Amino acid sequence: MTTTTPPTSGVQLIEVAPELAGQRIDNFLITALKGVPKTLIYRILRKGEVRVNKGRIKPEYKLQAGDIVRVPPVRLPERDAPVPVAQGLLQRLEDAIVYEDKALIVLNKPAGIAVHGGSGLSFGVIEAFRQLRPDTKELELVHRLDRDTSGLLMIAKKRSMLRHLHAALRGDGVDKRYMALVRGHWATAKKQVNAPLLKSNLRSGERMVEINEEGKEALTLFKVLRRFGDFATIVEARPITGRTHQIRVHALHAGHEIAGDTKYGDENFSKEIRDLGGKRLFLHAYALTVPLPDGGELKVEAPVDDVWAKTVERLSAS
Repeated sequence: MTTTTPPTSGVQLIEVAPELAGQRIDNFLITALKGVPKTLIYRILRKGEVRVNKGRIKPEYKLQAGDIVRVPPVRLPERDAPVPVAQGLLQRLEDAIVYEDKALIVLNKPAGIAVHGGSGLSFGVIEAFRQLRPDTKELELVHRLDRDTSGLLMIAKKRSMLRHLHAALRGDGVDKRYMALVRGHWATAKKQVNAPLLKSNLRSGERMVEINEEGKEALTLFKVLRRFGDFATIVEARPITGRTHQIRVHALHAGHEIAGDTKYGDENFSKEIRDLGGKRLFLHAYALTVPLPDGGELKVEAPVDDVWAKTVERLSAS
C-alpha cells in the first residue's frame, strides 16, 4: 500500500499589489495559503518565520503596496480536499441568506456557529460557503460575529466589494444595530457607554476584554426597546467602534449583563432565562445599512430565532 504525503511549498516571496494595501498580514496569508490550517498560519507568524521587507511583524500588521512578504515552506493540503461540512448545516446556512447579488452575501447567522474554523473547529461559516459556492474564488468575511451571537453577517464574493466595505467600516458608512436582552431596568436616560477596551489572552488561550484606560477607544449607543418590569430589558445597541466583545463588555460596565453570556454575564440572571427555555446568548445583529459601490444603499433586517422569540413570549407572560 502506498501513501501520498501532502506536498510542501518552497519559500515564496510575494509582492503586495496596490489593491491589497491595508489588509492584515494574517488575512493575507489565509487567502494566499488557501486550505492551510489557520493554527499553522498563526504559528509561523508567531515564530517570526514570515517576514515583511526582511523584518519580523505581528499578526495585526497591515500591508503596504510594494511590501515583499517572505512565506516559509508550509505543508499544503491535498488538492481539492473538500471541507467536511455536514449537508444539514450547509442547507441551514443556505436558508439563512437574506440578501445575495453578484458581489455580496448577507446571511442571518444562527447562534452557536463560528464565522471561521480554527481553535479546534474544522470549519465555520466561511468554509461552509466556500463549499456552497465552489465557483466563487474570492469569498471572504467582511467582518465577524462572535460564535454565540446571531444575526447579520456579510460575505464578499469579490475583492472589490471587500475593499469597498472595509473602507466603509473604517469610516462611518455602515450602520449595525443589535438587540440584547439584559439584566435589570435599563434607564431610558442611559443612551451611551464610552469606555476604552483592552484585549488580553488568559493562560488557557481564551480571549477576554476589559475596560482599561490603556485600551482602544470604544463607544456604543443604547436605546430601550422593551421592558419586563425591573427584571429585564431589551435594548438596541449600536456600536460606533468595532472592538472585540464591545457590546457585551459595555453592557456589563453599565451594570446590565446580557442573558446567556458565559464570559461577562450574571449567572443567576442567565439561569432564570435558561429556565424559560433561553439556552443561548441573547445578542442578535438585527439591522444593517451599508453603502453600495454604485452609490446606492442596502438595508436589511433579520428576525430572531425561535428560542429567542419563545423565551421573550414566556418572559412577558411571567
